[in-house]
Amino acid sequence: MDKRIRLLGIDAPEKAGHCRPGRNCTPGDPQASTWSLEQLMQGRLLSIRRMGTDRYGRTLGVVYADGTNLSCAQLEAGQAIYRGDWDDGGAVWRDCPEEGQ
Repeated sequence: MDKRIRLLGIDAPEKAGHCRPGRNCTPGDPQASTWSLEQLMQGRLLSIRRMGTDRYGRTLGVVYADGTNLSCAQLEAGQAIYRGDWDDGGAVWRDCPEEGQ
C-alpha cells in the first residue's frame, strides 16, 4: 500500500510550481532533498509514530529508519528547515533539539 506521510516538524524545498502564491517557501533543491530522504530510507526498517492527519489526508508523523529520526537527519543534511509550528507536541524538538534551535 502506498501511504503518503508528512514528516513532522520540517519544511523541505517545494517542487517547481508547488509553492503557493504569498507563501515563503523553503529555499533549496527539491530533487536533492527528495534524494537525501530516499537514501536515508533505502534498505532500512521504517517505523512511524503517527500524530494525526493534515488537510490533504496525509499521515502526520515522526518516521524512523533503523532508529534514526528522518526529520532530524534531513535537518542535519541541510535539506529542510525546522518549523516549530509544525512540530505537534515538540516531538521532533525532543529528538533533535540542536537542529531546531
